[in-house]
Amino acid sequence: MIQELSPGARPDIELSIRDTFGLDVEGTVPAFSTRDEHVPALDPSYRFDPATTMAILAGFNGNLRVLLQGRHGTGKSSHIEQVAARLNWPCLRLNLDSHVSRIDLIGKDAIVLRDGKQVTEYREGLLPWCYQRPVALVLDEYDAGRPDVMFVIQRVLEAEGKLTILDQNKVIPPNPFFRLFATANTVGLGDVTGLYHGTQQLNQAQLDRWNIIARLDYLDEGAEVEVVLSKVSFMGEAERGEMLLQMVRMANLTRAGFAAGDVSVVMSPRTVISWAQNYRVFGDLDFAFNTAFLNRCDEAERPLYGEYYQRVFGREPANTTPENWKRV
Repeated sequence: MIQELSPGARPDIELSIRDTFGLDVEGTVPAFSTRDEHVPALDPSYRFDPATTMAILAGFNGNLRVLLQGRHGTGKSSHIEQVAARLNWPCLRLNLDSHVSRIDLIGKDAIVLRDGKQVTEYREGLLPWCYQRPVALVLDEYDAGRPDVMFVIQRVLEAEGKLTILDQNKVIPPNPFFRLFATANTVGLGDVTGLYHGTQQLNQAQLDRWNIIARLDYLDEGAEVEVVLSKVSFMGEAERGEMLLQMVRMANLTRAGFAAGDVSVVMSPRTVISWAQNYRVFGDLDFAFNTAFLNRCDEAERPLYGEYYQRVFGREPANTTPENWKRV
């Protein structure tokens, strides 16, 4: 059960955008002076994308609805969380998978034990709970939501829209510091690539209610190297710095191949981090690549990935167990 958060809490300080997020922008954004358990954990090494950060800050500052679109692994949800972490703004994420129903979102009657007797009691869902509090609600996988769920969300997309709970004959006004964000892999037109199963076309009238739709792409080469190093510092030692640069270049080749329609599986920054972590564990770059990425690729496309690998490393990845692993 979600623990209580005072509906009366409100931002009580202003933070400099330049000092807090490292952007050459004049201005401030409201924030809380204290943290609570609903504030995401802060990642000091997080690298902010300027355009995406400004879009998210506009959502917090002006109570605008912000939808982030981009391919998997670009850091859409974590970007919102890391902004919230620096603002000490309570933030909750809800994954709109196919199992989340309208009842889950709004609330339902539940049988509880009170004074030794079973009684029926209404338990509100996550949406009305957040709506009445200074919380940033992030709807992950927004383009995979069920139709009955999406129509519930449509009303709260309006900044002054009231949430109607028909089962309780109740109309809930929004907390003035409730904020709504969403992330999606597609732009609401469905998925023609087959990469994101379960996504669907979105109601265009609902998309029109999002004040800001921002696109987040993969980091540039140098920035991605820094991100991997912040997670796997092992790769910054000795000659591994050049190796890491080659790993990022390999990932970029898969992304270019996907954009051209040549391959169907993309290496995200998360995959590169897993590759580096596996290399630290196994001590073999090829085996680490296979276990982090290649083993989940289609057999028919593996020669193409091998070609990308050869362009970067001068050889194809070995598909055998490392020679020094022998039975005793």
